[in-house]
Amino acid sequence: MYQYTEFDKQFVRARADQYRDQLERNLAGKLSDDDFRPLRLQNGWYIQRYAPMLRVAVPYGELSSRQLRALAKIAHDYDQPTAELLSEAQAAQDKLGPVPLAPHYAGGGSVHSKLTVGYGHFTTRQNVQFNWIPLTKSADVMDLLASVDMHGIQTSGNCIRNITSDERAGIAVDEIVDPRPYCEILRQWSTLHPEFAFLPRKFKIAVSGAAEDRAATYWHDVGLHVAKNEAGEVGFKVLVGGGMGRTPVIATAIREFLPWDQILNYLEAVVRVYNRWGRRDNMYKARIKILVKAEGQRYIDEVEAEYKQIVEVDGAPHTITQAELDRVSASFLPPVQQRDRKGAAANVGDILRAGANADVEYARWLQQNVAAHKNPELRAVTLSFKRLGQAPGDATGDQLELAAQLADRFSAGETRVTHDQNLLLPWVHQDDLPELWHAARKAGLAKANIRLLSDMIACPGGDFCSLANARSLPIAEAITQRYQDLDELHDIGEIDLHISGCINSCGHHHSGHIGILGVDKDGKEWYQVTLGGSDGSALSGAAVPGKVVGPSFSAAEVPEVIEAVLDTYRQQRQSTGGKSETFIDTLRRVGLEPFKAAANGARFSERQAA
Repeated sequence: MYQYTEFDKQFVRARADQYRDQLERNLAGKLSDDDFRPLRLQNGWYIQRYAPMLRVAVPYGELSSRQLRALAKIAHDYDQPTAELLSEAQAAQDKLGPVPLAPHYAGGGSVHSKLTVGYGHFTTRQNVQFNWIPLTKSADVMDLLASVDMHGIQTSGNCIRNITSDERAGIAVDEIVDPRPYCEILRQWSTLHPEFAFLPRKFKIAVSGAAEDRAATYWHDVGLHVAKNEAGEVGFKVLVGGGMGRTPVIATAIREFLPWDQILNYLEAVVRVYNRWGRRDNMYKARIKILVKAEGQRYIDEVEAEYKQIVEVDGAPHTITQAELDRVSASFLPPVQQRDRKGAAANVGDILRAGANADVEYARWLQQNVAAHKNPELRAVTLSFKRLGQAPGDATGDQLELAAQLADRFSAGETRVTHDQNLLLPWVHQDDLPELWHAARKAGLAKANIRLLSDMIACPGGDFCSLANARSLPIAEAITQRYQDLDELHDIGEIDLHISGCINSCGHHHSGHIGILGVDKDGKEWYQVTLGGSDGSALSGAAVPGKVVGPSFSAAEVPEVIEAVLDTYRQQRQSTGGKSETFIDTLRRVGLEPFKAAANGARFSERQAA
């Protein structure tokens, strides 16, 4: 992991001190709420539906056990609203009423989200959020974060946001180049960049260095693929103009290969042209995707002209030196793990296979939650935070502490936040897998559902977010309850289900094999369903937005629709060599129509039953 220099530490502490001064002046009435708002936003503090929400930056997803413990402390000690505020919020929820569902769901035909406190929430962009920290205590939280080299800088506002990457960066067997050193250099370049502090709209960069795109790069404002050319030289494929929201757009490749040392100079040109021409009169048309889509080659030509100016006239001021790359790369060497190897098995593979044969649950965990590693002696293990009664991506203070303990025991004190809202342990010895399995199961973090239906992505939705049109968590809970049987989940196979509470797409519904979007119709909660989306991973294929299957569905109909779609898949799928075709492959082979008919048939049958 990257180790903060003394400059880094002083910078973060100074930022926390500055925020405390701003907060105290605001609370004393010396700094207006309007003047305080952009300052708190650039430190990650939102005001949501009921209370402040803090977004903590986790650059390229890496978290140490020490940082996890600090997050656990925030959940325990600070994510605790006053009884009065919580009562008011729950009363507002009660007024909305439960989400009505068919009688065989939720044990009685409804799901009602209980507003929970003492949680952190993992986001699709590898950040961690808290929903109930009183603003009066926010400076104390900033101090705590600074003590473990963390902050909320630029997790909000119209600036370059948290740099994200593949959660298996540095360890993936299909990796061409470790992207983490470049991610860190990008983080340092973009932090408080004076020219890009007030862009037309927020700006997101994702970086991948592997053959498989596990960072959803085509869905970002800028996606970077670190690769090697035929001569073995390292460089970047540069993608620009991706994004979700009201207008889902797949990024355009504007450079097939850019030498690695020029990436900052080139990004200066990319963002500068956007800053110059991006729309500021309409926030819905302000993202770079709109500019690139509207201008096409003209935008690319202007970027190239700006880049030429930066290199030939300005002297390429942001060229990365080999010495700087080496300095940053030194933080990303594999950890030295001191282990007692006495009694270690001569053939660990035989023991693992024997254990798997003896315990079906363990075998499934090995299959779904354990991935191959660049070092053949190691494995990458995903801890699942998706379970009944807990919103996707949520982690209690106790779970964060338990994850820190597992990281210390089995993963050199390091974890990664995944795009799918879980935690990954990147440095697990294969002969520690049985012991880790038992420890993770005891902690409630070993459900063998990674990449399966219940490992869904969901935003907080209308339960917390003031922008949401509908609640997403009760829908997620109802589907999770329906599909609890692991035999059934494994029979359905790997599938991406994504849920967003509004068109802002924080739940990435556009890229789900099945996407669910909350919409407002006459003040009531309805849900649009899309099929066939992809985030660009090996399972999904090339990035593409899903297609809408018809008019929106009521909350009661959504689980029925999902069931009908999955039943259609099981009827239509083919098997080869005893292995079933995946949902997304079946959908692409047979087309949308059978699934669309099944979805709309579920709508009508449910309404007739009502």
